[in-house]
Amino acid sequence: MYVCNCNGLRQRDVALAIEAGASRPKDIFASHQCAPQCAKCVCEMRQMIQEQQSAFAMAAE
Repeated sequence: MYVCNCNGLRQRDVALAIEAGASRPKDIFASHQCAPQCAKCVCEMRQMIQEQQSAFAMAAE
């Protein structure tokens, strides 16, 4: 499923960027050498980052 239609970024692309250390949507775009266009995807990216960080925190407990 696409997260960013403007840049063609899929969920797996965003997830890989987050796993590689992206902690902000800006980092995700940078890892794919692109920039936000309409920014509709930014909220979903933030949610994916939050979920990943929560999962890491729970795993660390």
